[in-house]
Amino acid sequence: MPRMPAFNSPFLLGFDQLEQLLDNVSKNAGEGYPPYNIEQLDPATIRISIAVAGFGRADLAISLENNQLIIQGKQIEDTIETTYLYRGIAARQFVRKFVLADGMEVKDAHMENGLLHVDLERPVPQEISRQIKIR
Repeated sequence: MPRMPAFNSPFLLGFDQLEQLLDNVSKNAGEGYPPYNIEQLDPATIRISIAVAGFGRADLAISLENNQLIIQGKQIEDTIETTYLYRGIAARQFVRKFVLADGMEVKDAHMENGLLHVDLERPVPQEISRQIKIR
């Protein structure tokens, strides 16, 4: 993979994972289903709300893998044959991925009025400074 111009600086060492992460995010940026909101509830709490009309709790899965919050939805096929005159409610599966900063924690997930809410908490950063001895 060719290096991005921003990462060509000799002063940016060890940022290969960040470069790969930005590449993955740009690939997923064009997905539009299902729609979602991201809210700042307070300085330390973020809420992701995803429109999941037609999905039940058993149809949804939330996982955390390598600082990525992955939300999947897959509806079970109806065993009863239904004849639709019009079908406007999407019944397709989806995968939504959100990249989380180091230390972000998933605090809660709940459904309300056709929306899946996932609450994230950002820890208070601790300033770390130390002196390095020269031998």
